Amino acid sequence: MKKHLKYILTLTLSLGLLTSCDKGFTEVNTNKVDPTSLAASMVLNKAIINTSYLDGFGTLGMLTYNFGIVQQIITPYGSSLSGANYDQVNNSNTPLVWQNFYRNVVKQLVSVIDQTKSDPLQINTYQGARIWRAYVFMILTDTYGDVPYSEAGQGYTTEIITPKYDAQQDIYKDLLKELDEASAALTTAQPAVVTDILYGGDVAKWKKLGYSLMLRAAMRLTKVDPAMAESYVKKAVAGGVLQSNADNSTLRHTSLYNNYVANHLQAREKTNFYLAAPFVDYLKANNDPRLPIFAVRYVGAKGGQEQVVGRASSDPAVQIGMPMGYNDVSISTTFAANKVVSLWDYTQVNLNTVLKLDSPEFHVTYAQTLLLLAEAATRGWVTGTAADYYTRGIRANLEQMASYGTTIPEATIKAYLDAHPYNAANGLDLINTQYWVASFLDGNEAWANFRRSGFPALKKNPYPGSEVKGDFIRRLPYPDSEIIVNSGKMNEAITRQGPNTLDTRIWWDKK
Repeated sequence: MKKHLKYILTLTLSLGLLTSCDKGFTEVNTNKVDPTSLAASMVLNKAIINTSYLDGFGTLGMLTYNFGIVQQIITPYGSSLSGANYDQVNNSNTPLVWQNFYRNVVKQLVSVIDQTKSDPLQINTYQGARIWRAYVFMILTDTYGDVPYSEAGQGYTTEIITPKYDAQQDIYKDLLKELDEASAALTTAQPAVVTDILYGGDVAKWKKLGYSLMLRAAMRLTKVDPAMAESYVKKAVAGGVLQSNADNSTLRHTSLYNNYVANHLQAREKTNFYLAAPFVDYLKANNDPRLPIFAVRYVGAKGGQEQVVGRASSDPAVQIGMPMGYNDVSISTTFAANKVVSLWDYTQVNLNTVLKLDSPEFHVTYAQTLLLLAEAATRGWVTGTAADYYTRGIRANLEQMASYGTTIPEATIKAYLDAHPYNAANGLDLINTQYWVASFLDGNEAWANFRRSGFPALKKNPYPGSEVKGDFIRRLPYPDSEIIVNSGKMNEAITRQGPNTLDTRIWWDKK
């Protein structure tokens, strides 16, 4: 009996101790610092930031292809930097847009849309995500052609791990529908999402962005579906496009959160990339006041170590762009004719203005929008004159230079505009060549509009080892990783679209 009593007392004491220890157990073991979920608006911000890449290395896709194809920035070096400079496939850099967007941006946007689509209190975040998704997929499909779209980013939510490749024609139709619906559905009835990284929750500006993207997307179709293009151009104008540089879609940077193209060129690639001769020559020939903002030359530098402040000059008179078609050995044959002492003596991008570490990046600008309206006016699709839109578009970009810390004086702007009036006889050339300049450092848009319009009238890269059979690189090939993870769907796209090469034209890119 004593043993049983002792056992009962011991058990009771133990249970009491256990109960005492359990008090506050949940509170003590709950992490009150790290978040367990993220607000949809913050995930949308992350997607917007990631669209401009996650680090400096991601910018190599832009530096080695987009900028070189449109002959604005070029490198004479091969190996990891080869691409448009040699008109060759570089399997390290052609997949960078694909990898960043599908692994990060698309996944984040799909998450935001799924989280907010049924929540009436998050209607503006939902519509904003739809607008940004359209922007992202324009870049993806403009780069590769047919791509996963309708089933993209659903590996977690619906377990679709081998998404189909949608035809670009179908993608563009849906993008226009999405932009139309999302822009119209944005409402001022909801409180502003003040954490919004683009516009601080300003719904009116988001609407203008949506309709301006609609205008851009519609103008892509000028050669393949002019009726649809005209219809959506008119819808965009009626909805209300960007009205000033204050409406520009801009990603701002700081000394901590860098412009990654600047980051890359300020560091390991500083001596490797140069402004291309066609770009510099055009700006010089037209006495363009943007040249000293875009350019710097380390006059007489015989090596990277001599590219120092004491040699730096942004004087337009001394700028010499690097000619197309040479590697780091054959470029030496150009020195005497161009009056430079080495390849390091050619003009580079100005790292103290447009590519400071804290310089902004632009997605959609007032200048680009006005120049697209100028072309639309030549086609009779909008009211107003092409000359007026053209002049205002140039002015807008000249004034946009203030964003880089350099304001062009009004007298200089007026003198440039007076010297470069619109001429209907070569209107499309004038408009789209100015679009080329206004899209400097926006490689995705500069390349897309160059393919669509055929302007400026650049000459084919004469590099002797070119793998391009036609005139210019028309698209980038699908990543090799797709052969492993989604070859069946990829091959369906290749059968429909054409060979997986640099020469194959995407749907809207017609001769």
